[in-house]
Amino acid sequence: MSMPTIKAVEARTVRIPLDAPVAFSTRRVDARHYTIARITCSDGSVGHGFCHGGTRFGGLASTAIRELFAPLMIGRDPHCSERIWQDLHQDTLLNGRAGAVMRALSAVDIALWDRNARSAGLPLWRYLGGFRTETVPAYASGGYYTQGGVADLRREIERAVILGFKAVKLKIGGASPADDAARIAIAREIVGPDGILLLDANNAWRDLASALRAIRPLLAYDIFLIEEPFGPDDYENHRRLATAIPVAIASGEILGGRHAHRDLIERGGVSILQPDAAVCGGVTEWRRIAAMAASAGVPVMPHSFHALHLHLVASVPNGAYVEYFPDDSILPFHRLLDRQVDTRGGEIVLPTTPGLGFEIETDALEWFALEPWS
Repeated sequence: MSMPTIKAVEARTVRIPLDAPVAFSTRRVDARHYTIARITCSDGSVGHGFCHGGTRFGGLASTAIRELFAPLMIGRDPHCSERIWQDLHQDTLLNGRAGAVMRALSAVDIALWDRNARSAGLPLWRYLGGFRTETVPAYASGGYYTQGGVADLRREIERAVILGFKAVKLKIGGASPADDAARIAIAREIVGPDGILLLDANNAWRDLASALRAIRPLLAYDIFLIEEPFGPDDYENHRRLATAIPVAIASGEILGGRHAHRDLIERGGVSILQPDAAVCGGVTEWRRIAAMAASAGVPVMPHSFHALHLHLVASVPNGAYVEYFPDDSILPFHRLLDRQVDTRGGEIVLPTTPGLGFEIETDALEWFALEPWS
């Protein structure tokens, strides 16, 4: 029997409005764009991948898939994912190894891994060589600035604790240091003295002095980490902040490729990496980043898309946490899926269905899509 080959590579852009606008330090969000990639092979097998297209011009990644990558993939053996990745990455040299083009590469790479794991009849985490076998640790992510203020924050964290989560993340840097301290005090009160608090600044500050002024009032609340205090390539300020405060610094969610993540560790003093497989180059590059981080004694806690990243965290020994969104108010991508992940005691239960463990729900896709498959 002949080996299957890639028959079609398609993309589709969707726009999903949030139920209510939210904000963080650098911008306001009222809708999110996603690119959905679909790979179909000659044996009828199919795999899906995806990436976040941002809040404006969300179709750039879809165009990159159609115009740049699809012609290089047709007729190829889908199992040769490493060679395909290398050829696609080489083609990004003149078009962009970060941003929309790298996200497009991520989406098609994820689709390949989904297809291959499905064809093997295995969930992706097991296909990758599972390190964990039942559940993966997770933290409840949220704590955005909303019109409801601290009342919304209190309800959100109380719900996370009821669900069994011992670790929660909330936003900082979008309010005064005093107001942020009041928010953190509420979170500490609810999670208790043994709960874990993660704080996300979303590139809020441009200099060390501003960051220290904002962060120092929060240190009294036993903070586990500060995420993205500066722009991801501001290595010097990352290094200075890591030296100045007794709190782990985390970053990496919007970086493309392993070399940029290496620089965060070696030049920036970052002690926790947050590679996003839908941003950094797909499952293939994410695994390289995780291995590189392991060699430096650095854990990985990938950003967003918990239905994808639960598989990756479960497959590596230095996978620390999955970022989990308890509902779709912040991460509406999950409205496109035919099933949601299960949690138990604040951890995510690993799925047993093949591939990524879900299907793209046809009716939802048709409702939110901005264009047909092409």
